[in-house]
Amino acid sequence: MTAHGSEPLRGLLTTEPVLTTAGVGLFADALRDQAVPVTEVDWQPPMPGTERELAAVLADPRRAEANALAAQRMTASTAALTDVVPAREALGLEKGTFLHAGPPLSWDRASGPMKGALIGAVLFEGLAETPEEAERDLASGAYDLEPCHHRDAVGPMAGVVSSSMWLYELHDEVHDNTSWCSLNEGLGKVLRYGAYGPEVIDRLHWMTKVLGPLLRQAVRSVGPIDITAIIAQMLQMGDEGHNRNRAGSLMLLRELLPGLITAEGSSTDIAEAVRFSGANEHFFLNLGMPAAKLATLAAHGIPGSTIVTTMARNGTDFGIRVSGTGDQWFTGPALTPEGLFLGDYGPEDANPDIGDSAITETGGFGGFAMAAAPAIVKFVGGDVPFALQATQRMYEITQAEHPMFQVPILEFRGTPIGIDVTKVVRTGILPQINTGMAGAVAGTGQVGAGLVTPPAECFPAALSALAREVA
Repeated sequence: MTAHGSEPLRGLLTTEPVLTTAGVGLFADALRDQAVPVTEVDWQPPMPGTERELAAVLADPRRAEANALAAQRMTASTAALTDVVPAREALGLEKGTFLHAGPPLSWDRASGPMKGALIGAVLFEGLAETPEEAERDLASGAYDLEPCHHRDAVGPMAGVVSSSMWLYELHDEVHDNTSWCSLNEGLGKVLRYGAYGPEVIDRLHWMTKVLGPLLRQAVRSVGPIDITAIIAQMLQMGDEGHNRNRAGSLMLLRELLPGLITAEGSSTDIAEAVRFSGANEHFFLNLGMPAAKLATLAAHGIPGSTIVTTMARNGTDFGIRVSGTGDQWFTGPALTPEGLFLGDYGPEDANPDIGDSAITETGGFGGFAMAAAPAIVKFVGGDVPFALQATQRMYEITQAEHPMFQVPILEFRGTPIGIDVTKVVRTGILPQINTGMAGAVAGTGQVGAGLVTPPAECFPAALSALAREVA
């Protein structure tokens, strides 16, 4: 309701008027000076140059039904941990082919941590004896590089997967989809952050020879394990599922322990596997990511849908994919997160955003559920009010609320899910992501954690493609 003055309104209405204003705050201030209750709406024009294409996409008669179907599929998807298998078995990954996080990437455009992780994977596979030899072969094009997402898999940070590495295998029985993710190495100097020293390679060999086979025995003994239920529970226990996984990791370990302690193996190996898993606060992250991937797979490929089904970064580019535009990537330069740093590291040490872990936000948790985990601000920066506001802002750019993933402090409201390209372009609100930060120099490892958004240009690019589909 709008009016030129408040007194005439008071004479006409039997109840006190409440005015809603948008835009310049002077109008709202003037009304408050007259003791008129005012609600201000944060509004701004659509992203520049998008008006015509936005109108075309919004007029698409398929859009409303397509988006409702996408949201229904996302929230109905299930995720059960069914197996732990080597990548060569699960994905048919041959030696000399390496998967990586984010959209497609060539060696010459790769960032420091991505190059470091690829060098480490080449060394781990025994394809080179020294880092220098590995780098030379990679630069010559001797190996094939491919995004994890192109095989329905996901990988945190650099996300590098080679044929000998072991993967979690998750299945969605509702839509009959399967997704995979590597095992989590822990924090610090690890391959996914671009480190490739002897301790990194030794740990990977132990994970291949000991941890992977023991986890497979455990899962086959006690599984399938309901990962969707664990995500729902951890959101009510102070985790958000991206950078805080303490409760989720312990719940997962609780499920696996009966199978681990009865597995065939030496007592020393079993004890070390339990210790390693229990001490790793991000043990669950590599289960939450493929669970989110399964949700987005269920929503992918619906004609007319403007729902985002992939957000991923390779340390150079940030890319999104949209349900209604198939497997086309829309990319922009990855931004550098802002947050908290480890030790003496600072902003100049951080690499631009990297990793497939933004699939958690795409699937309705992670940064979209920060209100469920206010303690996350101690790790990624910001404050508690920011964590609450971050989740509340995401409702403005999403299609639905997840019926199982709930936020206690918001009266158990479902988390926002189903990022809508048209809503992002109309409001200018970008998806909120919280993330780890890799060192810009290959071999450094993790330097901190922080907050980041996609580059804005991804969404107008996707809108253009959607508009062409309408035409």
